[in-house]
Amino acid sequence: MAALYEGYTLCGLVPDQNLSSSGIQGIEEERDRDHVVVTDSTRSVTLYKVSDQKPLGSWTVKQGQKLTCPAVFNSQTNEYVAVTDNKVIRIWKEDDILLDKAFKATVSSDVWKVHCTHGGEPVVLFQRGAVRLLDSLLAAPQQPIEEVLAQEEAIRWSTIIVAETQQFIIITTEQKGEHFLYLQRLNPNSVQRYRLEREEPGLSPLSFSATYRDKHICLLYLYPNGHVYQSVLSVRGLGTEEGVQALPLPRSLLLGLPVGDGQLEAASAMALDEAHVAVVGVPHPSAGGGKDFLCIWNTNFQTLQAGKEMAGKIYGQLWSYSNKVFIPHGKTLSIIPFECPKSSLASALGKLKHTKTEESKTPNSVPSWNNILHGEKAQPSKSAETRRTRTTRKSQSTTNLTTDQVLELIKTAPVEEIQKEVEGFLTRAEFQDLQPSVGQLALTLVSRSLADPAFYSSSTLAQLVHTRCLCHSVCPDLVLLALEKKDYFLCQLCLQFFPDIPEAVTCACLKAFISIPDVDAEKVSLEPDSVEFMENLITRDRAEAGLQNGFSPTSSVVNDRQTRAEDVKKKASAPSQLSCPVGLHKAVLINEILQTPYSDTFLLPHLKDLSSQHVMLFLQYLQFLYLKYSQDAFPQMEGFRSPSLSQIMDWVCLLLDAHFTVLVMTPEAKGLLLNLHRFVKSQVRLVSELGKIEGSLQELRKMKAKESIGQYSIEIIELF
Repeated sequence: MAALYEGYTLCGLVPDQNLSSSGIQGIEEERDRDHVVVTDSTRSVTLYKVSDQKPLGSWTVKQGQKLTCPAVFNSQTNEYVAVTDNKVIRIWKEDDILLDKAFKATVSSDVWKVHCTHGGEPVVLFQRGAVRLLDSLLAAPQQPIEEVLAQEEAIRWSTIIVAETQQFIIITTEQKGEHFLYLQRLNPNSVQRYRLEREEPGLSPLSFSATYRDKHICLLYLYPNGHVYQSVLSVRGLGTEEGVQALPLPRSLLLGLPVGDGQLEAASAMALDEAHVAVVGVPHPSAGGGKDFLCIWNTNFQTLQAGKEMAGKIYGQLWSYSNKVFIPHGKTLSIIPFECPKSSLASALGKLKHTKTEESKTPNSVPSWNNILHGEKAQPSKSAETRRTRTTRKSQSTTNLTTDQVLELIKTAPVEEIQKEVEGFLTRAEFQDLQPSVGQLALTLVSRSLADPAFYSSSTLAQLVHTRCLCHSVCPDLVLLALEKKDYFLCQLCLQFFPDIPEAVTCACLKAFISIPDVDAEKVSLEPDSVEFMENLITRDRAEAGLQNGFSPTSSVVNDRQTRAEDVKKKASAPSQLSCPVGLHKAVLINEILQTPYSDTFLLPHLKDLSSQHVMLFLQYLQFLYLKYSQDAFPQMEGFRSPSLSQIMDWVCLLLDAHFTVLVMTPEAKGLLLNLHRFVKSQVRLVSELGKIEGSLQELRKMKAKESIGQYSIEIIELF
């Protein structure tokens, strides 16, 4: 069966004042499956990394200008293309900062949208139906643009499809209550016009989606009465001449969705594959009124296979890329992962799903029609019995409770019983069943812990986090609860496994970690690999370190003309610089903070809340890490979870940005700032020296190594 997994937040929204629009024009997948470009309804384009939910870049047009179509990514040139004020085409690269200084060209007619497929050239669609390839348009921006649409005919929706290596533009239009579809092929150019069949009087399609399969384009469209139709178009029947006469477009009814008392207003349907359709803004047949859901329907068997309630207002927008649904709702743009396995009648009836009651069959048993239609009890197979004996002793002693039964148990049972039942549940559950259940279990545990201060099950929460089916947006109170209970091991796990921890929570963890007395921190049990890394770093005997990364604490690198007395003074102060300013376990916890994803813009305001003493201690620890990483005596340890050198320097910069004025005015910080100044100066000198020999190094790389070299040889290389 299809499944909707636990979602997470990509970004916040700024909807219209009357909540009629989400504030998002479009979402386009970028160069790979982990990057998307989000265009808002006014002035901004933002590049996000999906796995981290963090913005990698943002570009904004000037006040008074407006983005009038979603930005797209041209993978041929690694450039972004967007349109402002209907006629100005703007093109920029990721490293461009200001859109106003990027390339722009003004065309002679209003643009409807720019479409682009991966590896293909962008295509510009004009509001009157004409189409141009971007390069040919930019060669003569003021070229006349013909009108393809009839008078009073307006575009309602468009997309681009790649079929048999050719690009096709699909346009739907409306004229005096009639709806038409244009299918236009590029190179060679040809267009065919179709007329959509009329629905009930006054009803217009709410949404369209198009896919290409089995050498045909399949168009899916949803009406306010809940009817979902499909029309199939052949791409081989198009001639080279434009079709003026509108042909009737045959359709078939795929789904009749429940609409409740009235008709649908803000709803959308999108084909996920040949048998599954994602629908948003349509009432759930089993839920009460006033609730909005994202649902997956099976069109072969007319069954609802997955549903997820969406908080806040639904705007009728839906995008799908790489088995993820992007849906704006309320003031949030959420990402919902999904799965649509091959359909069978057994799974469509819900009988193939692995249930957890005592009467259920084992996961490996094959359902017969008697099992499916009459619910007869199946005999477990031998392989299933063998597998059952491999489970832990605790899981053997538990009854096979369902998710709902475990949730009820959590509300009243003691900690030991809850731990036992949850462990058994996690052992038995299949991953596709586990994914939606873990969030419910964690929420119930956290809710009871907040309501009852005497109740707290640390090991059970740690087990749930270890499944990697949780994230902060699913259970937002978990990290703060762990901080309140001083459960630093659980905090460490959340920082490791949650990709969406807000910057405010990250700073709350940082304050708590820095404030722990070293004696108390040493009593905390932490993840072994991270502890072993710090043990090697702190207790390793200090060897003589040469110049590495531009700085050596035991030698004078600032000025070769410094006196011997100054050099001796530096050597005397070096050992103190190499001693860790915090205890072992406190250092391990701070390392987790250094490796947590963040956005500079959102993190800086919270960093300013740190006290000057905490900032000093944090900077001293970062300095210690930098010095250790800079020594030849400490090689990087593969396989251990540890912060990178770039992460360390990024945090140094963040702290200085947030507290520079305070540090300058603090006498105790003078020596620390001077050391940091030496860091920067030595790095600049190193980069400068490397730049001088860059040409020589490139020549060495070009030289071909001799095929046969004996055990000992001397070779003279002349560098010019």
